[in-house]
Amino acid sequence: MIDKKLKVKCPKCTFEFNYYDSEFRPFCSERCRNVDLGHWFEESYKVPVKTPLSIVEQGAQSADRVSDESEHSTVENQEEIALSIYPDSYPTEE
Repeated sequence: MIDKKLKVKCPKCTFEFNYYDSEFRPFCSERCRNVDLGHWFEESYKVPVKTPLSIVEQGAQSADRVSDESEHSTVENQEEIALSIYPDSYPTEE
């Protein structure tokens, strides 16, 4: 059997270890893996997006408004709600 050796530094603590010997790769230990996982759970890390946040927030606010309105809406005003949110894609009478 070939003994593979690749010295790398742990992305959390920078301890140098053999990559192939660690069952927690790319981390050197379970502790470093769990610390990193904790940062993801706490949303300390951010994934970059190409869409400006303001557009995403506007979409979420519109969805919340629709959700609130649809709970109390009637059949008569559902078309009005849809038209206010999607003015270009909802058919209208001319």
